[in-house]
This record gives sequence, structure tokens and C-alpha cells, in this order.
Amino acid sequence: MRNIGRTVQSSIYRDGVFGHRPAVPTDPDALAEAARRRMTRTGWSYVAGGAGAQRTVDANREAFGRYRIVPRQMVDVGERTLATTLLGRNLPAPVLFGPVGALELAVQHQRSRGGRAAAPRNAEPALARAARDLGLPVVISSQASTPMEDTAAVLGDSPRWFQLYWSSDDAVVESFVTRAEASGCDAVVVTLDTHVLGWRTRDLDLGYLPFARGEGIAQYLSDPEFHKLVAARVGTAGDDAAREDAGSNRPTLAAVRALLSMARHHPGSTWRNLREPYARAAVETFLDVFSRSTLTWADLAWLRHRTTLPILVKGIQHPDDAVAALDHGADGIIVSNHGGRQVDNAIASLDALAPVVDAVRRHARTDASSGNGARPGPAAPVLFDSGIRTGADAFTALALGADAVLLGRPWVYGLALAGADGVRAVTEHILAELDITMALAGVSSTEQIGRHNLAL
Repeated sequence: MRNIGRTVQSSIYRDGVFGHRPAVPTDPDALAEAARRRMTRTGWSYVAGGAGAQRTVDANREAFGRYRIVPRQMVDVGERTLATTLLGRNLPAPVLFGPVGALELAVQHQRSRGGRAAAPRNAEPALARAARDLGLPVVISSQASTPMEDTAAVLGDSPRWFQLYWSSDDAVVESFVTRAEASGCDAVVVTLDTHVLGWRTRDLDLGYLPFARGEGIAQYLSDPEFHKLVAARVGTAGDDAAREDAGSNRPTLAAVRALLSMARHHPGSTWRNLREPYARAAVETFLDVFSRSTLTWADLAWLRHRTTLPILVKGIQHPDDAVAALDHGADGIIVSNHGGRQVDNAIASLDALAPVVDAVRRHARTDASSGNGARPGPAAPVLFDSGIRTGADAFTALALGADAVLLGRPWVYGLALAGADGVRAVTEHILAELDITMALAGVSSTEQIGRHNLAL
């Protein structure tokens, strides 16, 4: 992507001559507000909300204001490129689409269309089309609304990673990883910080969890090992237990809608799923096996022996955790606090970035000089997410040492507003501002970005 800033900017201004304004706002606050108006209250609360009093969400945003970019003058930046290399693959920019669960909430839960705008499986394919056009990697979520195989088919040759929530059932974990390999994923991203669900007050006050309605569990509903667990549950519980449980509460309209949602999401005929116990049993089974709080660093060795793909760990906020991850087989680090969704009043992810980068680089130097057989070469890649809303934000994270950044909520807002076109527009806006920021900071390639570009 050479000089993309001028290309995108000129296109917008040219359209403006004819009275056309961007369908997807370029201002991050206007983008979020437009998406809020489009989405239902439950969908918006799930996507935009964070933990507790939302202090970590706010901290992520405010942290970027503490790292000021220093403009530089009289530097030849007439030709600029965002290109980079990550895990051996050449990419047009150091940007990935981060994993977002229950993505159907952006395309299906919409006020202007009676609350149901598109089929659940339309979400990830729209993202995949935009990512394919841009050549940027998608990190496919364990909590997707579309099976990974279907998303991979739309991506074609475009890069993709797989984000793994470590289930309490090892067979399901191994099956997910095997499917990710078969789907052409370049890496496995293990999310560490969601072994219990954060105290998400906006969802709690609405009594709303998408997975309890069958939303966002397509990876499980399409998995053979998970099907075995569901079948065993149905066989053990029996119809009598299901009827007894159903009779413990008086039926309500909300309960009927939830049951209908489960039936619609489960494979097969909706009518058949309403008459049989499997759809509801699948949701209950998912809620039982979703995550595991007994994991330790030693468990990474188990995963390392089950895949040849690079393993990155996501959710790192402390330098010691980064070093421990690398010592136990991780190939890369993603500094993240889950967009402020897990711990309220936690450290801003950006404030954790530089210390983690420094620890990873020290670890690489120590390994190289120890003679202990550790693999030679550069430090493991360090990626960053949580709070990236603009190209200037991306520049700041790269300057603090990130090798690439993951985008989250902004592209989801674009998806809600205009599907694949919206995702592409939001991403192009961020890339354009990153390119322009590089030019004004006297930088012509992402490799040149460093802490010298910040007033520290």
C-alpha cells in the first residue's frame, strides 16, 4: 500500500465536489455513534461494552493521549509504504482484523430492519470479503457466527489465523486446532484472559448473553467432538429431565424467542430442532465447556505438541507473563486487555506495551547468548490491541514497539453500517491516516517507526 493516505483522501474530497459525503464516518466518535443508532440495544451493548464501570475501556482510549507524536520536517517521504513481514508472510500493512465473537450481532441486530437484518452466517463472510480485497489477515474467532471452513472459503488465498478459547474438553480443543490447520490458518492465537467471563455490566443489566441463545457458537455447532458431548448429554438427561426443567419456570415470550433462536442456529431444520432436545442441549453444553480456569503455562506444551502452526498468546499485560509464555513454547505475544471487557480499572493496554516489548527483546538476546539450543533469530513478534481507533493510534503502538496491531470495534461498526463495504471503508480510513501520520513524522516505511517518533 503505497501512499494510500493521498489516494483515500483525494477520493473522498473528489466525491465531495459532487455533494457526496462518506457513507461511513471517518471520525471515530461519529463512527461509533452511527453504529449505535443502527444496532439494537442488546447488540450494541455487547459489542461496545466493557467490564464494570467501563474504566478500562476509557483507560485504553485515554492512554494514547499520553504518548505524543513528534512531527519532523524536510525529510523525503514522497514514496511511502506500509508493507511488512509477519510470521514469514509479506503483508500490505501491519494491521490485522482482530477476533470478535458473536459477530452476527452487527449484521442481524439492527433497529432499522425490525431487529433482524441478515442471516447469522452473513457476518464473517462480509468481513472475509473486505479482508480479501485488502490482503490483510483475519483472526477467526472461536465464538464466530460462521464455521471457520465457510469463512476460509470466502477468504480464498488471503491470510487467516485462528483464535482459540481453550475449552474444558481437550478433544474439542484438539478438533478446533485440526480444523484451523485444514482451513489454511497461518497461526493459532490462544486467548488467555477469558477463562472466566468478565463482569460486563451492560450485558448483565439487560440479562443478555448471545451464547445462551445459540448466537456466536457456530464453531461448536459444526464440530464433531462437540456433537459427541451434546449427544451424551441428551442421552444422559433424557426427555423427562428436559420437560421437568422446562416446567420449573413459567413460559414467557422472551423464553420462546430464546428457544427459537437456539433452533434457528442449530444445524438442520428449525422445526425439527424445536421438537428435539439437541439445540437446547448444545447451548447448555457450550456453557459448560466454554473455558477452563485450571490452565497453567505448562499446558502450552500440550498444545505445542498438537500443532506445527505458530502459537501466539493474547491477553498479556505483564512482562513476566510474556517471558513465561515464550519459555513454554509460544512463538509470539499479543498485548491486550480484551478491549477493557474483562477487568475493570485495569492497566491500559498501551501502557503495558513497551515493557512487554523490552522483555521480549531481552529474552531473545539471552537465548541467543546462552548456548542452550534455543532457536536463533529476531525476537518473537509482539502485536497489540485494545483501543486502536485511528491511524495515529496505530502509529503510536508501532512506535512503542508493536510489530502489528489488531483492529476490533471500529471495523465491527463499519460492518453494522455497510457490510463488507463498511469494513473496507473503516480499514482504509485507518490505513490512510497511518500513512499520512508517517509522512508528517518524517517516516517512509513502517520499519522506520520507533520510540524516537514520540515525545517520551
